Amino acid sequence: MPELTTNVRYVKGIGEQRAKSLEKLEIRTLKDLISYFPRAYDDRRTFKKIRDLEEGENACVEAMVAAPPTLNRIRAGLELVKLRAVDETGTLDITFFNQTYRKDSFQAGETYTFFGKAEAAGRRRAMANPIVEQEGGRLVTGRIMPIYPLTAGISQLMLVKAMEQGLAACRTLLPDPLPDEVRQEHGLCRIGYAYEQIHFPDSEEELAIARRRLVFEELFLLAIGLRRLRGRRDQLTCAPWENTDLTGFYGQLPFDLTGAQRRAIEDIRADLTAGRPMNRLVQGDVGSGKTMVAAAAMVCAAANGKQAALMAPTEILAEQHYKGLAPLLEKLGIRTALLTGAVKAKERRSILAALESGEVQAVIGTHALISADVAYRDLGLVVTDEQHRFGVGQRGALAAKGERPHLLVMSATPIPRTLALMIYGDLDVSVIDELPPGRQNIDTFAVPGSYRQRIYRFIEKQIAEGRQAYMICSMVEENDQIPDDRKAAAEYAKMLQEKVFPHLHVACVHGRMKPKEKEKVMAAFAAGETHILVSTTVVEVGVDVPNAAVMVVEDADRFGLSQLHQLRGRVGRGSHKSYCILISDNRSEEARARLKVMTQTGDGFKIAEEDLRLRGPGDFFGRRQHGLPALKIADLTCDMALLKEAQGAAMELLERDPELISCPATAGRVEEMFSSGVEAMN
Repeated sequence: MPELTTNVRYVKGIGEQRAKSLEKLEIRTLKDLISYFPRAYDDRRTFKKIRDLEEGENACVEAMVAAPPTLNRIRAGLELVKLRAVDETGTLDITFFNQTYRKDSFQAGETYTFFGKAEAAGRRRAMANPIVEQEGGRLVTGRIMPIYPLTAGISQLMLVKAMEQGLAACRTLLPDPLPDEVRQEHGLCRIGYAYEQIHFPDSEEELAIARRRLVFEELFLLAIGLRRLRGRRDQLTCAPWENTDLTGFYGQLPFDLTGAQRRAIEDIRADLTAGRPMNRLVQGDVGSGKTMVAAAAMVCAAANGKQAALMAPTEILAEQHYKGLAPLLEKLGIRTALLTGAVKAKERRSILAALESGEVQAVIGTHALISADVAYRDLGLVVTDEQHRFGVGQRGALAAKGERPHLLVMSATPIPRTLALMIYGDLDVSVIDELPPGRQNIDTFAVPGSYRQRIYRFIEKQIAEGRQAYMICSMVEENDQIPDDRKAAAEYAKMLQEKVFPHLHVACVHGRMKPKEKEKVMAAFAAGETHILVSTTVVEVGVDVPNAAVMVVEDADRFGLSQLHQLRGRVGRGSHKSYCILISDNRSEEARARLKVMTQTGDGFKIAEEDLRLRGPGDFFGRRQHGLPALKIADLTCDMALLKEAQGAAMELLERDPELISCPATAGRVEEMFSSGVEAMN
């Protein structure tokens, strides 16, 4: 009798080799298999007679093969198998491209079901590459078909067959993590039914019932896990910091902080004196002054005899923080060091000794800060910049260098609060929602590709006035399967250098370059040696170049609004008037509506809300939970109402039964969900 933990290689049709391929999809057991949900569905229930097929529609046709198929070799790399099928109403011409085996897979006189898009072929109808099944078969036609994300060596048909067997074997073995009273109170179906209908729905209505149940379950378990994480953290204690007077710090600043910055600092001071480790996210728009908030926390650390470490995702960003913070901290008597991979061995040894002895009170660096040979005398504060560039493990590895240090996370990605609480789990959130006085408004325009020549002339004019420009491409290389009219970054840079700006210096940076190469190109741009930087989105979080005043984004409709906002934030950092030009030839209503938002507001939080509404949360983070369980089926955009309902149910259950003694299945699933990365979050 199979169990949920049975290895998938024992499922008929899988075997050793395919099991290895499935492992790439994180499918190892029967439970993993049936929990691998479809990404979409294909409705193949419509059956038509050949005469009634309408051009462009997808439909099933039951027709008899009139004669043996023929094989035509058109040229190298192109072979066509053609056959003619008939029913009592007409003739259907069918073509298979490069599927030579099809020549021997049909018997003249036999009837088959063909599913595909109908095309007109004179008075007859035609289909190219249809799905085929023997008459009466209902595995891939005549039903709503699940469409799964695939990997090399795994086909949809193989996965569908495996899923049917997996469900038959263990649907009744699934423990239900929803307590009966919760399920009934919220009108949710049973777990076995939900799994059956999410994979092989009988109708749209059944699919909606199954999906609602599984989304609720996922959000309910997530809410319980996060609340318990927070509860566990609330039980941790540390000595309250007594000296958090920042009068001297404020006195050294050459400018006044905004009200939002001061509020965030007060939140931090309250955390530091509370007698438990701080776990705070400070999120603010590009240029909102998060670094000064971090500086205030670092001053408090030194005043309490503790060391502070600030970790940035790249050397160039770490150097930028060091240049901005070291003079201020040194004025306050706080010895500060920079530790990155570029630091020479002799200097590194000296910094490590000073960190171990406690002479260096504040250190700024990259992941070099978590190297095995780095030891701190008393690390009391960990600050990570641009959290979504770090996995939770790196954050945890730095925190592990101290004895329950306070943790401060800074993110320049404005995220709607509900989503922030889900993504960052048990962190308290402070929002810096106002920009310091003097920050530039960036004029933003959305234009079609026909404006390119005017844009090039505008860039020339700006560079003649001493400015610099970014030009963003959405792909890296031609083999990314992009249409021919979309230029990859390297090709685009070459074209601009040779044909458009031969008298200027054009450089290129993209995500496939080695970090050292990338940083060298960015440093040259920051130093003003490069006039135009062609880039993929690697500059989205990058170095300050106050002299850059133009940001041009090609194919802007292919980016999320939050990403476009981050890119726009690369300019407008100096005293010069700055511009962002979004080029897009996508005339769809949705694309135009999205780009219009960019031209109407510079408020990152409004843009984030709009992005969440229009595109969903996937845009904020590629692998977005970073140590929190990845959501398999819930979509925080569409499921906001269900999220609130599930959170309410979770809180009610925890009030009645904080240890989940009465519902072991719930406790087990929460533990399973949070089994990796949880310790690193505390």
